Amino acid sequence: MRVLVTGGSGRLGRSVVAVLAARGHDVTSVDTAEHPWPEGITPAVCDLLDSEARTELFARTAPESVVHLAGIAVPFARPDAETLGVNTTLAWEVLTAAVRAGAHSAVAASSPTVYGYNTPSWKPRYLPLDEDHPVAPWHAYGLSKAVVEETVRTLARTADTCVLSAVRPGYVVSPEEWRGATTQQGHTIAERLDDPALAAGSLFNYVDAHDAAELFALIVENPERVPGGSVYNAVAPDPLSHGPVDADLARLHPATAALAPALADGRAVFSSERAHRDLGWKPKRTWRDHVGLGERPDRTERD
Repeated sequence: MRVLVTGGSGRLGRSVVAVLAARGHDVTSVDTAEHPWPEGITPAVCDLLDSEARTELFARTAPESVVHLAGIAVPFARPDAETLGVNTTLAWEVLTAAVRAGAHSAVAASSPTVYGYNTPSWKPRYLPLDEDHPVAPWHAYGLSKAVVEETVRTLARTADTCVLSAVRPGYVVSPEEWRGATTQQGHTIAERLDDPALAAGSLFNYVDAHDAAELFALIVENPERVPGGSVYNAVAPDPLSHGPVDADLARLHPATAALAPALADGRAVFSSERAHRDLGWKPKRTWRDHVGLGERPDRTERD
């Protein structure tokens, strides 16, 4: 099918575009600047905040499905008001355009930051965190993603033929980062494994970019299996840790101490069971396949 991917040249976007193309879809990747793509992927340069340019893009590409990844990608990268304005406006305009264009599916990227961790008073109601757990964002980026999810639910109430959903990808690890490149917070994966205080900032979560991309592909390909307005966690089932994280979580996030023992069996702090139940998604790639095992990181690109 014809799939439009916004923000296709980003950390996650490159894998989403590659996976969709490998599965036989006609993929157009939209960015604000040119990006080199191999044959079979159509590049498009467009400021999606420009109404005229956006309208022309959707008319020209006539997408049957839209994967919306574009936006300010990390907390505190821009002034708060800009982060909030850009991310929420983009989501509304792109998802609305998808519905109007007749797309049968539109899925937007959210973030686990909607849960609101990393404040001293943050205390989850239960662990692991699933999609039914209340959200409590405390910074503009997390708030913008909570609004993205509410935008999905709002549009889903009146979209008769387009199934809208959102995915919360965890701490995305790209192929080059498995090979030792620094991650979005300036540390390598090996450093995050060796220093629990670094990984604790994201509650020890991670997800291989290829695995996360496969969930977006499953949503695009199986809209009949996605309840309108759904939100899915996309996190590896094991934590980014050399062992269970119950003790480190309690030490580094003291308000979780009473609940942390639930993770003594080695489970991640986040549950992605809903994506498995609805779509059969099961992450295949673990940090153990990559870190300290020579050339095996290439598996991410081969699979």
